[in-house]
Amino acid sequence: MSQKFLLPALSLENVSKTFYRGNESKQALRDVSFTIEQGDFFGLLGPNGAGKSTLIGVLAKTVKLNSGTIKALGFDLETQWRQFKMCLGIVPQEITFDPFLTVYDTLRLQSGYFGLRGNQKWIERLLDVLDLSDKKNSSVMSLSGGMKRRVLIAQAMVHQPPVIVLDEPTAGVDISLRHRLWEFMADLNRKGHTIILTTHYLEEAEKLCRNVALLNHGKIVTLESTQSLLKEYSKERILFSLPSELPKDFSINCTKLSDGSYCTAYGSPENLHTLLNELSKVGLMPEKLEIGKANLEEAFIRITGK
Repeated sequence: MSQKFLLPALSLENVSKTFYRGNESKQALRDVSFTIEQGDFFGLLGPNGAGKSTLIGVLAKTVKLNSGTIKALGFDLETQWRQFKMCLGIVPQEITFDPFLTVYDTLRLQSGYFGLRGNQKWIERLLDVLDLSDKKNSSVMSLSGGMKRRVLIAQAMVHQPPVIVLDEPTAGVDISLRHRLWEFMADLNRKGHTIILTTHYLEEAEKLCRNVALLNHGKIVTLESTQSLLKEYSKERILFSLPSELPKDFSINCTKLSDGSYCTAYGSPENLHTLLNELSKVGLMPEKLEIGKANLEEAFIRITGK
């Protein structure tokens, strides 16, 4: 077994970043440490303001870290940047490219940046998967926001990096394309690429990621396999929808989910009877109700409170 195979795809040790504005400061990352093994499909999750985008910026070297060490396949971010960036393909949230170039020329130029020639077949495949083939000769400036985002994804993958960092890759795309991107990411992972995903679509992380780290207030609060996390929060729960909001002083502790529905833990028949009685007291009846296992979104909300 080669030494390269034994090296982690990405390792972070005591990474910290503080932003300063006048006399004020905000610590965005607080001694963040974790390791991602080669071939993993890894989810980096957290609420808004948790530090995810700052961490992606550090990896792309658009944000300078204050302290700590980051390595990709053994190459150091600070002292071996050229080798480090060859190992990573990073899709940032911000759109950054020459808007006057065509889509195809943008990708060809990016290939040249990495010293690649004869990369046309891979570029064509990226354009096809990302539903951009009919826009290949259009200027990037003429594209919609969603299409520009897909060009960013293609840019990050054009040199077929061993480690791919995707920051909200399916934001703003329709369901059909989202599922195509899921399959494409899964296929790349099956072929040996390490995928690191940040996403607000927690069903996406639950479906794709084998391991997850949860950032909150700049710190890692959970780092474990997706299945272990789900098992930890797998107690039966009651999921229900209402015609209006629950009162703030409702007697049972309920969590509101992103789709507007509510859940409460421990979905036993006795608890269901209690819930229905308490809802009746405040003049509410569920429009939809089911008992089942908790999912990643519910685990996320219970850990972060958001």
